[in-house]
Amino acid sequence: MPRKRKLLAQLSALQSTTSFPQIDALEKLNTTPGAEPSPKSSKYFVIEEKNSPRLQADFFNQPCVSLAKSFLGQILVRKLPDGRELWGRIVETEAYLGGDDEASHSKGGKQTQRNAAMFMKPGTLYVYQIYGIYFCINVSSQGEGAAVLLRSLEPLQGLDAMRELRRTSRKAPTKLLKDWQLCNGPSKLCQAFGIDKVFDQRDLTQDADIWMVPGQDPPGEQDVVATTRIGIGDRGEWAQKPLRFYLRGNKFVSVVDKKMEREMAARGHSPCS
Repeated sequence: MPRKRKLLAQLSALQSTTSFPQIDALEKLNTTPGAEPSPKSSKYFVIEEKNSPRLQADFFNQPCVSLAKSFLGQILVRKLPDGRELWGRIVETEAYLGGDDEASHSKGGKQTQRNAAMFMKPGTLYVYQIYGIYFCINVSSQGEGAAVLLRSLEPLQGLDAMRELRRTSRKAPTKLLKDWQLCNGPSKLCQAFGIDKVFDQRDLTQDADIWMVPGQDPPGEQDVVATTRIGIGDRGEWAQKPLRFYLRGNKFVSVVDKKMEREMAARGHSPCS
């Protein structure tokens, strides 16, 4: 897939001065010598000592809906204890606005020990458990008690490690997972990236084990589908609000809204190639 090869080449360029453990023989990534590095003029990141860009506080300090859309195309990075790094492109998100949002864990503005991260500074991780088994990861935004759920990733690096983490996680399937099955859902994403409750309240701009870097070729408006959120039950009008966003035509998205995509096509919104 040309786009994926291009992404991998760009990631290789970003990491060119970063030392990785030899144990990443698990990974056999395609690289392109001489690839252009990521642009250095964006206000949203700084260049660290190892020349690895990281999204900074200004990026996360956006209204919830704006941040949910801005996440699409950005890259989540998770550094495992053995030094390997897992990279995944964000392709699906949901916005939870707090306050009046009946589907939000912070509805009514109520702050608890569980949802405290939703009231912390933008860029703070909110990790919670569902069904007593699975975890979901969110990122706080502007707005009292507002946060963005990361629903799906397109795996870019560390796929073998992701498969192993999925395999060893509780209730995980035993069969070999295909690439598109690794992170196509919020709990699958957390399994594949080894994310659990210990990541709750961590700061994406400072943490040594998890962060985000800017993606290449940010999607345009015609590439983003805005539709209803998933699994929130009967929440009145809030169940119908278009607060889920995903990259149109991306096979790593958890649930596709074909009706909405047909409506977009009818309005002449063709996805970019």
